[in-house]
Amino acid sequence: MNQLPFKSGFVAIVGRPNVGKSTLLNRVIGQKIAIMSDKAQTTRNKIQGVYTDRESQIIFIDTPGIHKPKHALGEFMVESAYSSLKEVEAVLFLVSANQEIGRGDRFIIERLKMLKTPVYLVINKIDLIHPEKLLEIIALYKQEMEFAEIIPISALQGNNVPELLDTLKQTLPQGPQYYPADQVSDHPEYFVVSELIREKVLHLTKEEIPHSVAVVVDQMQKNENGKVHVYATIIVERSSQKGIIIGKGGRLLKEVGTRARRDIESLLGDKVFLELWVKVQKDWRDKQTYLNDYGYKAKDY
Repeated sequence: MNQLPFKSGFVAIVGRPNVGKSTLLNRVIGQKIAIMSDKAQTTRNKIQGVYTDRESQIIFIDTPGIHKPKHALGEFMVESAYSSLKEVEAVLFLVSANQEIGRGDRFIIERLKMLKTPVYLVINKIDLIHPEKLLEIIALYKQEMEFAEIIPISALQGNNVPELLDTLKQTLPQGPQYYPADQVSDHPEYFVVSELIREKVLHLTKEEIPHSVAVVVDQMQKNENGKVHVYATIIVERSSQKGIIIGKGGRLLKEVGTRARRDIESLLGDKVFLELWVKVQKDWRDKQTYLNDYGYKAKDY
């Protein structure tokens, strides 16, 4: 019996902030590699997630949400999103079913019209609307652009995600297996660990700490008992923000550490000792030196 040819390729996920790009990536990969938050602009770097089965390998690039930048970090994020469209086999344009089509969507669509790559419209969060509303949404987007296909999904619940993968597999060319079958991301563990810590800060500080927080893993090493020691610094822009993250009697920082440690242990498959510090670096988001130091390098785009 002839084996089907192996197919592989790169797929970019683009869309406005907070439409569920990271949720979709984590659903497809089957574990958390992209952080999730109800705040816009959670994803700052392009995160490659690798999906592999017997007949294919799809490398997903989760881009920062495209928005009008207000500082150097914002510019980095938008350029990072656009650069991911250059050399991919397909683009998933993710929109939210419970948000009306807006200027942000049209802004992205104008950019997508310039591509020769097939663009799939993926309507996410269909679990939040009445099924009859879906036909209306599809008709509105069809007026804006001709898509290769329109696929409604719920990334959170998994509805139609297998069908989305099947559609992509048909699009992909014959190609090599770029990564080992058990590898789910091309980012080093340091990066994923720092993102997991940043996610907990975003969850626990709500509106008090917007996006003026970065996390740097200073050291990660395994001791003779098999426990992994992680030393990380949380960077903020103002002393008042440092006080918020530490919390009364250090309680909030301790809770950040407890929640992050659970996810890091799950990621590494080892017991983890996590030590966190908080440091103030005034206006770091507008200074290229600090952006480089904290992992937001111009060479990434």
